Amino acid sequence: MSHLESLIVEYLDWQGYLVRRNTKVGRLKHGGWEMELDVIGYNPHTSDLVHYEPSVDAHTWDTREARYAKKFEAARKLIFTEVFSWLPPETALRQIAVFPSHPKGRHTIAGGQIMSIDEFVAEVRSKVVECGVACRSAISENYPLLRVLQLSHCGYNRAL
Repeated sequence: MSHLESLIVEYLDWQGYLVRRNTKVGRLKHGGWEMELDVIGYNPHTSDLVHYEPSVDAHTWDTREARYAKKFEAARKLIFTEVFSWLPPETALRQIAVFPSHPKGRHTIAGGQIMSIDEFVAEVRSKVVECGVACRSAISENYPLLRVLQLSHCGYNRAL
């Protein structure tokens, strides 16, 4: 699992989502799997279902579009039968591709949202900063990446 996947998993879990990572779906008759889905989260309190596919690739947008069409379609087809089979199939599914950059004028890929790594980290950072200094509201040690962000952005005793 990449550092980016780890951060997404920690962030979703910390926000109360049930999280599955690197989940193989679509067993093939001749062996192997149709696809591996990077991060899937479901928040039972808000009914938000989200699928993240982060990548630091340098592919062309045409290549990405083909790859993500396959990934996102497999997710739409198999999340409700193989991952969270207890969810009603009409549950709304948000799909997010996280790339190194988010080009101006391009906001979707293969029916999913495009988010840059910087945009994702800014979202995480803003939630972490809301916690304040660690001595008063430390993020659990179960989330080492989020805790480091808290220490770097808020400090332990006082904000820097």
